[in-house]
Amino acid sequence: MPGDISVNCRSCFKRFVFTVEEQEFFHACGLTNSPKRCHNCRLVSRVQRVAGTTENTSAVQCADCGARTVVPFIPKNGKPVYCNQCFRTKRAETLAV
Repeated sequence: MPGDISVNCRSCFKRFVFTVEEQEFFHACGLTNSPKRCHNCRLVSRVQRVAGTTENTSAVQCADCGARTVVPFIPKNGKPVYCNQCFRTKRAETLAV
């Protein structure tokens, strides 16, 4: 694998990085094409396919890194909400303990 690839999202037109780790995951799953949408737009598209609406999605700020992200639920009870990358990191730390 060459390295990280910068891609333009076809939904929101923002640039996102298709990391080496994601490329390896795609390859392991047998996927040959790189993603056309950023993580947030893929999530919104997936929710629309399943539920037909995005009423239950929320645009929030990650409690760890401060990045804006979309989550497929409405946050409640003041619990921290993380972006995908921070969630993976927190989960790996929890599993390692």
